[in-house]
Amino acid sequence: MSPSPVSSNPILRKTLIWSAVSMVILALVAGAIGLLVGGGEGLISGLLGVVLAMLFLGITALSILIANRWFGDPLYVQLFFAIVLGGWLLKVGLFVVIMIVLSGQPWIEPMVFFLSIVTGVVATLVIDVIVITRMRLPNVSDASLPTEAPTDRAPGVELPTVVPEDRAPGRHHIVPETHDPEGPVEETPRS
Repeated sequence: MSPSPVSSNPILRKTLIWSAVSMVILALVAGAIGLLVGGGEGLISGLLGVVLAMLFLGITALSILIANRWFGDPLYVQLFFAIVLGGWLLKVGLFVVIMIVLSGQPWIEPMVFFLSIVTGVVATLVIDVIVITRMRLPNVSDASLPTEAPTDRAPGVELPTVVPEDRAPGRHHIVPETHDPEGPVEETPRS
């Protein structure tokens, strides 16, 4: 597999991997605390809160990774924003529907559910900060510098291999002054 031409892909992949690992650990902790606090309902609430936090926060990174597959395509910018905006709209729609469905359920322990979602969001934000501060992303990403093309040289101009000391570098196009053997010509005053 060739390396991705988009320099943000490794950062997003690393963020997703670290977030998945942290969510597994957080699910175990939230499930155990929920079981102690609210029994079976607390266990389900803790696990469900962590899963929802991972789902909602992972949709954005996944949508960017999916959109980056079209890098280099003439419609890349339009596709990128359509996919990412579609992911955000999906998140908002899912959030509203899930919260409406879960709001009146008797098997949800509201405080455990709320705290597990908040903890999941904070954990992924901490991971994002750590990954982004440790990754080395170039200031000018995804850019390639031009090379010298044969058409870059003016016809009939030969570049000197050594720049004479009496001329500044890069001033090879200036015609050197010719010295008249008869002596300097005096300028006549202009009227």
